[in-house]
Amino acid sequence: MIRCLVVDDDPDIREDVCDYLQGFAMDVRVAADGRAMRAAMAAERFDVVVLDLMLPDESGLVLCQWAQKTSDAAIIMLTAQGDPMSRVVGLELGADDYLGKPFEPRELVARIHAAVRRSQRGREAQPAGPEEGQRVRFGDWIFDRMRRQLLSAQGVAVSLSAAEYRLLTAFVERPGRPLTRDQIIDLTRAPGVDVNDRSIDLAVSRLRHKLGDTPRDPRLIRTLRGEGYLFDATVEPAP
Repeated sequence: MIRCLVVDDDPDIREDVCDYLQGFAMDVRVAADGRAMRAAMAAERFDVVVLDLMLPDESGLVLCQWAQKTSDAAIIMLTAQGDPMSRVVGLELGADDYLGKPFEPRELVARIHAAVRRSQRGREAQPAGPEEGQRVRFGDWIFDRMRRQLLSAQGVAVSLSAAEYRLLTAFVERPGRPLTRDQIIDLTRAPGVDVNDRSIDLAVSRLRHKLGDTPRDPRLIRTLRGEGYLFDATVEPAP
């Protein structure tokens, strides 16, 4: 059963969407604002969050970024039909998909199923090579691909957004190899997600921040001027 959190300040939309999704055997919770969303996600684990862009207390973009850092739930943004820039920014911040208002409820169901399938494939994929196992070690970090998170030397877990997970996967599978932005785009592209040079650079910046890396003194992700990036680390299987 898919566990879904619907975040929208319109009570009619919350009730209608909740009732409709429950008709497709989903376990649905609702939240009217950012505060309620944060409380719900602290209390329960969700497979997908349907998140309205416009909320009374916090921007949906800020909440999207927070959710991607703190959970492995897929994020579907609800945006106004005439607001393409917010959609672009939302995807760059790690949203898995978006849907313009007003929307067809059956399309929302299809997008939820697609987003959850992509998320599950990312957690469950177990390629054959030893460097592509569920858990790999590099530097002071362990990358747990099943849980889509990093573990520090002190055992602190750091969640990864869908975009960060795909990016780090591409890096750990190709350590020491220069990757152009075009190559990274091909390696990290996901259905329904528009990936470009800017979104790659943003994902690299966010991943560096989580790894404690900096562009001026990179230990792990090196920038190759005019080319792309190189993951400068020894990658080995972790217990």
